[in-house]
Amino acid sequence: MELPRKILIGDGVIHSLGAFVRDLGYGSSRIAFVSGNTVKQRAGDACRSSFQGLGIEDSWYIVVDSSIAAVNKLKKMLAVRTPDLIIGLGGGRSVDVAKMTAFELNRPCISVPTSASHDGISSPFVSIRGTKKPYSVKANTPVGVLADTSVLAQAPSRLMASGCGDLVAKFTAVKDWQLARDEHDEYFGSYAANLADMSAKIILSESRRLMGRGTSGIRIVIEALISAGVAACIAGSSRPCSGAEHLFSHAVEYIAGQNYGLHGERVGLGTIMMAKLHELDWEVIVETLERVGAPTKAKEIRLDERAVVISLLAAQSLRPDRYTILNKAKLNKRSAFELARSVRII
Repeated sequence: MELPRKILIGDGVIHSLGAFVRDLGYGSSRIAFVSGNTVKQRAGDACRSSFQGLGIEDSWYIVVDSSIAAVNKLKKMLAVRTPDLIIGLGGGRSVDVAKMTAFELNRPCISVPTSASHDGISSPFVSIRGTKKPYSVKANTPVGVLADTSVLAQAPSRLMASGCGDLVAKFTAVKDWQLARDEHDEYFGSYAANLADMSAKIILSESRRLMGRGTSGIRIVIEALISAGVAACIAGSSRPCSGAEHLFSHAVEYIAGQNYGLHGERVGLGTIMMAKLHELDWEVIVETLERVGAPTKAKEIRLDERAVVISLLAAQSLRPDRYTILNKAKLNKRSAFELARSVRII
């Protein structure tokens, strides 16, 4: 069981990054930042100034996508003078590339998210495009997570809504895990499942507060995302956080391409449909997603009916080792269409 050793959340904590790194035992170290250009311009100076007097040598590497090519390129550059620590500063792309590269180089990493858009912030799982597996793969668990709510609040509201989509997915992911336990005798961890489930429930109960752009709402979402990631660490797999709704999202990306919604937006749509199959109250999930500004219809992310149906069918076989409600439902074209239509996805 690998868990983050230190988590710091608060307004302005980006200025404490140096002390955070030192407390983790990496003072007077070589540190490689993995970031995007915009995030570097926005938060780079604050990060550098926090290192003053600590003897830390920092270097910056810009990534433009979360592909295996980007990981291999970064790994080659860092191998020349391997850093003691890698920091992923940015959204899901930068954090995932940092975690995967750290895994490849056998180095620790720290996650410094600048958007509350997904639960990979604290988990060991990454979504890297161009691998043989069109779904999340295991990498390194961050040794630390630093989340500055004032920085997170500056991100587009769509990103936080996407994070809420990724969180409500824990309802159906946990149900899928229970189903695999009951019908396939798969290991089921009650503690990890309850932690993930709680991360979803907080979004339902606090969704009205999340409509605003205040740091208090951001803190609710980022804490829930971190908790969900920790649930995956405890379980040793993505089971408590990722089920058929995530397979639908991966299938959309595989079938239609990368430009149809954010990860959490696609997952949110998948959650609505899988909740119907699990006989959960899918309308409450729709209301919650609408309240936080996340899409509840395929056309909102430019997906047509055909793409939804084909993605539902492809999701059933995308990951043969993972038993979900889709394996039990055994959808065909007609029933997949009827499912999507019944919950007003199409």
